[in-house]
Amino acid sequence: MIDYDNVYFNIASFIGGLFVLEFGADKFVDHTAKVAERLRIPLTLIALLTAGAEWEELVVVIAAIAQHESPLAMGNIVGSTISNILGAFSLGLIFSPTNTTFDSSAKIYTGVLLGLTTLLTLFILFFQNLGRFGGAVLILTFIIYIISIAWAIYKGIVAPPVDSDSDSDSASDSSDSDDEDESSIPLQRKGNRSISPQSSTTTLFGNDNEHDLEAALKRKSRSRSNPPIPLPQKDPEACPLAEEMFDQVHLHAAPKVQNSGKHSTLYHLANLTFGFLALSLSGYILSHSISTISASFNLSSSLLGVTLLSFATTLPEKLVSIFSSQRGESGIMIANTAGSNIFLVTLCAGVLFCSGDLASLKLEGVTAFEVSVMWLSSVVLFGIVMSGGRRWMGWALLGAYVAFIGGEFVLDRRS
Repeated sequence: MIDYDNVYFNIASFIGGLFVLEFGADKFVDHTAKVAERLRIPLTLIALLTAGAEWEELVVVIAAIAQHESPLAMGNIVGSTISNILGAFSLGLIFSPTNTTFDSSAKIYTGVLLGLTTLLTLFILFFQNLGRFGGAVLILTFIIYIISIAWAIYKGIVAPPVDSDSDSDSASDSSDSDDEDESSIPLQRKGNRSISPQSSTTTLFGNDNEHDLEAALKRKSRSRSNPPIPLPQKDPEACPLAEEMFDQVHLHAAPKVQNSGKHSTLYHLANLTFGFLALSLSGYILSHSISTISASFNLSSSLLGVTLLSFATTLPEKLVSIFSSQRGESGIMIANTAGSNIFLVTLCAGVLFCSGDLASLKLEGVTAFEVSVMWLSSVVLFGIVMSGGRRWMGWALLGAYVAFIGGEFVLDRRS
């Protein structure tokens, strides 16, 4: 008999774990980038390891392995790869105000994704007996990918991945973004005039005083042919322009205004550690709650990993695709989809096969149908990027995703 009180509790824990997951991922990624910048790590590497990575997915995989739920981890990898294309990328095409075109960098990223997805597909279907060695190959492939893409970005062949993080990041991080931007403010600008921080007088570099400068030049040219007329000493109104030019222009250097709100490296390290702990906690909550729910309804953990867990963990990617497409930023859509999937099919899958339970993966792992859908999704993504995106393509992909989720529960392929 099903204990519904236990089921409801685990559903609530699952929902709460999602919020902790998003919060921890934002903290971890944001402050990792700041610490790396303080340590003078190249910005290209920072972009690849933050904007083009899904660390929360890796945490979920590691937590599932720690709880002896390797099939759940495998299902989450395959399901998230499918969801990022059929569920997230499709929404980007639907909400785009115009037809979407992609640059050469997007085509390179999706081409790399198709090749790596093909590698993982062949490994799961035909070479899973390689076990730990195959996992090591996948991790090595991820390292080679990072090095090669960093070299291509350095040479200008491709553009760096754009930040694919959610626009709704925590408000506490907004103050941190000012650490490097406003450490010194020599002048404040208002309209077309430069205003000194300690004076209300304005210089004559604005457009409003151009006619005064022209008048001064004319007077100077006339003074060359006529003897100079001395200015009255007690009547400044006799020559207001001279009074303005020589009495109100300050030539001294403007003082720098220091930003007292700049945070130290120790502050960012503390927040990085806090984000990592939040990620670890959320990974435990999500994997444990899904395992309990699957046991309560006598369902395969890999089935819930392919469907429910992968759908929930990719919700931020779906929101990012919608917001970026509405702004016409196709680069974010590709970084959101291709970058995340490359991270999943190389590093996450490699960690799973290196440290997971290989015997349970063979018995309760993903089916050939699910792996085929993963590969076909990458093929369709590559075709859309090469030819250009249309709104009807997004509806077709979304319909295919709904049919896939429904078919997973209706057709019991694991029995």
